[in-house]
Amino acid sequence: MRALCWNGVNDLRVETVPDPGIVNPHDVILRVTSSTTCGSDLHFIDGYIPTMRAGDVIGHEFMGEVVETGPEVRNIKKGDRVVVPSFICCGQCWFCQHDLWSLCDNTNPNAELQEPLLGGTTAGIYGYTHAFGGYAGAHAQYVRVPYGDIDCFKVPDGLRDEQVLFLSDAAPTGYMGADFCVTPGATVAVWGCGGVGLMAQRSAYLLGAERVIAIDRFPERLAAAREHCGSETIDYSSVDSVLDTLKEMTGGRGPDACIDAVGMEAHGTSLMAKYDVVKQALRLQTDRGEALREAIMAIRKGGTLSILGVYGVMDKFPIGVIMNKGLTVKTAQQHGQKYMSRLLDHARKGELDASFLATHTFSLEDAPRGYDMFKNKQDGILRAVFRPN
Repeated sequence: MRALCWNGVNDLRVETVPDPGIVNPHDVILRVTSSTTCGSDLHFIDGYIPTMRAGDVIGHEFMGEVVETGPEVRNIKKGDRVVVPSFICCGQCWFCQHDLWSLCDNTNPNAELQEPLLGGTTAGIYGYTHAFGGYAGAHAQYVRVPYGDIDCFKVPDGLRDEQVLFLSDAAPTGYMGADFCVTPGATVAVWGCGGVGLMAQRSAYLLGAERVIAIDRFPERLAAAREHCGSETIDYSSVDSVLDTLKEMTGGRGPDACIDAVGMEAHGTSLMAKYDVVKQALRLQTDRGEALREAIMAIRKGGTLSILGVYGVMDKFPIGVIMNKGLTVKTAQQHGQKYMSRLLDHARKGELDASFLATHTFSLEDAPRGYDMFKNKQDGILRAVFRPN
C-alpha cells in the first residue's frame, strides 16, 4: 500500500510499504477513507520528540471502513464505517476501567522508553514515535486497529466524513479540556485557535460557559473562532499585553478558567518567548512555553487551568504562581473513548459540526505538500485532510 513516512527532520515522503494484517484475534483492518494533520505531529516532524525511525508511517487522526476482523472481534463487522480515537486502548486494565484511557497499561510495548522520563507509561498511539508504541499510522490506504471492539466507533447514518473525522482527536481533546475546567456561567480563555483550540471553545459553550475568549494571531483562525464557535477574540500581536486585555474584559478579575491548546512550539512577543526560542534551537529544552505561562498568569485566583498542549521539558515554569494563586491544574492526553459516544450524539444533533476545520483536501500522494502548508499556515489552512483511496 501507499503511506506517508517520516524519513528525518522535516523529511516526509509517500512510499510503498507492506499492507497491515491481522496480528492478534482482536484486530480490525480499516480501509482509511479520511485522515488529517494534527499540530502535535509537527513536534516530531521538527525533531523535538525523539524515537522516530526512518520509514515510520505517521498519522493518528482518522476514520475508515472495516475490511477485515480478527476471530474474537464481536461488535464490529466488515463494511462498518467507523471513527477511531488516536490512543490505542485495551478496555480491561485499571486505567481503562476508570476512564483514563490514554493511560492504558497494556498497549505500549516500549515502556522502557517512557518510564525514565515520565515515571510511567501512556497508552500506545498510531504513528507517533516508538516511545508511544511504534505503531504504524493512518496516513495510509489501510491501518490496523489492535482492539477493534474497544477502539472502533460506528458512525451514525447521514454524517459526512468531515463531520466525523475530527472526533478521532481534535474534538475529544478540546471537549476533554473544557470538561476539565468549565462550570455553568464561567468565563473561559483559550490559547490557540487551531483544531483543538477551536473544539475546546465550542465545547466550552456546550458545557455551560457564558463567555469564551480566544487568543491567537492568525486572522483566519481568529475569524473561525468568532464565526464557528461564537468566541470573543484577542490578536496577541496587536495588543500591548494579553494579560491586561483579559483583565479589562473580565472586570479586573481574570478568566475563571484557562485552556492551553498550543503546546511546546508556542509563539510570543515577550522577552521570555525569545529566551525559549534560543534554548529550544540549542536543544537545551524541548518547549517554548509562552502560552502556558501566560495562561497561568491570566487566570483568576482559585481558577482552573486545563493543559491540552503537548509538552516535554520546560524551563522557567511558574510553579509559585500556581501555588500562591490556589489554582487547580488538570491535564492529560485525550481520553477519546470516554467522550466518543457523547461527541457522536452532538454531531448527530448538529450541536457540534467540526467540518469547518477541513479547509484543504489532498490526495495521499500529495500529503507532504499538505503538511508543509499546515506547518507554515499558508492559504488560511486550519487542517489538511487526506483521501488515501
